[in-house]
Amino acid sequence: MPFQKSSPDANAPVFGVPRPAQPLAPAGQSVDCRPTQLPPELSFLSAHGVAPALLLAAARKARAQNVPPEAVLLAEGTVEETFYYRALARHLGVLFIEGPVALARDRVAYPQAIHAGLAPLESASGPVLLSAPRGAALAELLQRGPRSERGRSKLAITTPSNFSNLVRAASRTSILQWASFGLSDFDPDLSAQPRPAKASRGLALTVVALGLICCATPDFAMALGSAFLSVLFLATVVLRLLASAASMGQRQPRRAVLSDPQLPAYSIVVALHREARVVPQLVAALDRIDYPRAKLDIKLVLETDDHETLAALEALRLPPVYEIIVAPAGWPRTKPRALNIALPLLRGEFMTIFDAEDEPDPQQLRLAAERFRSAPRKLACLQAGLVIDNMEDSWLTRLFAIEYAALFDVLIPGLADLGLPLPLGGTSNHFRTKILREVYGWDAWNVTEDADLGIRLARFGYQVGYLASHTNEEAPARLSAWLAQRRRWFKGWMQTALTLSRNPRRLAAELGLVRAGALVLMLTGLVLAPPLWPLCAGMMVYDMATAGLPDPSSLLARMDAALWVAVALFGVASIFWCALLAMRRRRLLNLCLWLPLLLPYQLIMSGAALAALYDLILRPFYWHKTTHGLARTSMRRFPGRSEAESRGPGAEGRLKNSALRNILRWIPDSLPLRSRAPGKRGHFPGRSEGEAPTIISL
Repeated sequence: MPFQKSSPDANAPVFGVPRPAQPLAPAGQSVDCRPTQLPPELSFLSAHGVAPALLLAAARKARAQNVPPEAVLLAEGTVEETFYYRALARHLGVLFIEGPVALARDRVAYPQAIHAGLAPLESASGPVLLSAPRGAALAELLQRGPRSERGRSKLAITTPSNFSNLVRAASRTSILQWASFGLSDFDPDLSAQPRPAKASRGLALTVVALGLICCATPDFAMALGSAFLSVLFLATVVLRLLASAASMGQRQPRRAVLSDPQLPAYSIVVALHREARVVPQLVAALDRIDYPRAKLDIKLVLETDDHETLAALEALRLPPVYEIIVAPAGWPRTKPRALNIALPLLRGEFMTIFDAEDEPDPQQLRLAAERFRSAPRKLACLQAGLVIDNMEDSWLTRLFAIEYAALFDVLIPGLADLGLPLPLGGTSNHFRTKILREVYGWDAWNVTEDADLGIRLARFGYQVGYLASHTNEEAPARLSAWLAQRRRWFKGWMQTALTLSRNPRRLAAELGLVRAGALVLMLTGLVLAPPLWPLCAGMMVYDMATAGLPDPSSLLARMDAALWVAVALFGVASIFWCALLAMRRRRLLNLCLWLPLLLPYQLIMSGAALAALYDLILRPFYWHKTTHGLARTSMRRFPGRSEAESRGPGAEGRLKNSALRNILRWIPDSLPLRSRAPGKRGHFPGRSEGEAPTIISL
């Protein structure tokens, strides 16, 4: 592939200086425009048409934020990436390469080459090294420079986006191998990847013994099995009550005390698949994040055949702080695989994950950075709260809002305070990037990679904490979409349970007996209880209807009956108590009349769990896609709401209609009786015409 020089005429002006998106210096402030006052990373641009006043203002902002000077120019759209590096090449007197070029594949180290910004070229003549310098490497290159004509002839400059594209294309095989099999190659016991079954001697003996007991004394075996399940379910209920009680402790106030120079680089990863509808909303939400732009590193990962989403992103002409990564085709086609593809590229000390429809609290990254910096390294992850934004769409979204409030305002904070392993939510997880790489990222074969990763962090000796911040999410408003999403969640929890059960002795040794027991109870509530409790409840009701109240004749039967009564009473009480605690904290008490529907809601979950069992057997790695951008309501559309009120799904009295009227209309709101055009969630302006996206395609 021939080298593409910057321009046929070496004296032609370099173009591509868009109008800055925002002034870099306060209005009316006098600026010393002498090029001698500029750092080397900026001073050469004055010879290429960039006003020295803009450059000096960028230098001052870079010093105030403790970032390289060129990072401010590129992150805020003052100059285009191609313009900057073309001008740099001319200043150094070296070749500028724009577009494809052959790298020496056998000598390219991935991902080290991308972070170093240097890779060897496969060329018989011409340059032998390709560089895309940033930060300290750029400053050193400008200070030392090619020392001879021969040195200049051996070096070529390109943009970081093109360089990353070239290195990733040269390393395609290793990228695919690590993204899909990195965890399973490290330790097969930690991954849900299918493998030949290895039945242990202890498990085989246990199965044989249980079979003999059932054949010899079927009545006794039935009573013993019933008592075991009742004890297990009752212990699960007790854990739920303990977590709810633990969450009632005093919470630390929200604070973000780190100043801009103290803030570290922060990476954001968003895995997208058929999300063109919500792309403008996503970019607007990310742009509202209150964090120095030059310290942000945003990766948007797409599937190779998702042309609509790619076109929607290209239309916004995103600045270089965004990097669009088109993942190569591979298997399994899951979100964790896409996240693994982005993980080696992250430049931030910390990183977080958002979903396409998310709208995070603008202060969330500052809060997480402060929490990480003030905590020991053992705190590897923070889980922020999730809030249902389109709560008023249907009866289902209202119950979803109550469920999420109970999970993220009561149970997760309580479990974190108890020091127990946490199954993470699928978004707004904040990690120390180095530790995330140590535990080999996400399991590409688990369709609830978040729950698996939270438990794996605990097995490696790390802790997960709760972050007092929120992210607004869109919930499925129709039952069919809700069931598809929920059956994927249940299937992933089942995969996690099966993976953990491969070596129980090792699990207990890594977590300790108490935490391992608590994890068993959590998985009981997530995996075993949903499909079984309707069956157990139905049998109990049938026995009472046909034979009257239980009249146990033996001690074991009396204990069994007492345990099941306790499970029923305390189980229902724990559901409502946890819900009421959460509704009070999120100011959702206007939904009290919907509480009786929580029990039918649990019954629908049981149906989803049974469907998940079917999926686990026949299509274990199929990803049920949830369509976003269909919400008809949004809590941010109510005028006059304060920032504090926007942190939860609503203040009391927020609904226009009475709760009783909403209950009466729940059926037409949820069932697909007539088509509805999705409502707009507000106008989100696009980016300026001068800003170009960074696209990586393998």
